[in-house]
Amino acid sequence: MVGSALGEVLNEHQSEANWQVTTEATQGTMENIRRLTAGDLDLALANAAITYFAVRGEGDWDQAHDVRSVMTLAPNVGMFLTTTSSGVKTMADLKGNRVVVGPPGAGMEYFLRPMLAAHGITFDDITPLNGNQDAAVGMIGDGSAAATFLGGAIPTASITQAASSLDVHFIPLDPAARQSLIETYPFFNAATIPAGTYRNQDEAVESLNVGAMHLITAANADEELIYQVTKTLYENRASVVEKHAAGRAINAENVVRDTGTEFHPGAIRYYREIGIWPEGR
Repeated sequence: MVGSALGEVLNEHQSEANWQVTTEATQGTMENIRRLTAGDLDLALANAAITYFAVRGEGDWDQAHDVRSVMTLAPNVGMFLTTTSSGVKTMADLKGNRVVVGPPGAGMEYFLRPMLAAHGITFDDITPLNGNQDAAVGMIGDGSAAATFLGGAIPTASITQAASSLDVHFIPLDPAARQSLIETYPFFNAATIPAGTYRNQDEAVESLNVGAMHLITAANADEELIYQVTKTLYENRASVVEKHAAGRAINAENVVRDTGTEFHPGAIRYYREIGIWPEGR
């Protein structure tokens, strides 16, 4: 787990703060954001798309949650997948069909709703089903779902599994819709899945980073503490990579990438100090 890797590195390279980091398994971004603002957690991992709406109190969030970004981490590259026998060829074909939209309570609808809307589709146009990625592969395999959304780092294990065991079709995003999403929401970024990444994927797939993982904290977290956390993780990023490949995202270009959530002043201070904070932001 990425969180465990970050926690281990923080404990191995303690600053004068002399912290002791413990990691917890949670139900994901939505729980993490609520617990941060309640003061139950000091740091948490989150999907940037879900955080975007949480800090604005939009979607199903009943109020704005005052959290800040510490660093942008690994991308979450996703796509809609089906079998060639399903009859689903385009995004428009999802209408009227059963589609797996992720585990219950995971919050994936925060980026799936905009993706569907950009193609003229609402959640009312599909029958959304819940299931983790392994279950989703089984559901398109046995026909209980026509399509599923799968995502993660490239290559994504569940997509590799699906492509290895099923005759799959990668449902293409409409180029204009994809560009509109990138221009409208800062958490969407262009991503290309190179040809040959998955079995029988003969051409590159133009996809999206649908909300990078990022490290977040409460807005009122101590500035010096967050400065030291940011400094420790960045300066020991090679140690993070040794524990989890996602640590490669801790680099000068990526960690300061804007996903629509304001950065914590402690993190900004460190990034400015080493000269990687974008001028004028």
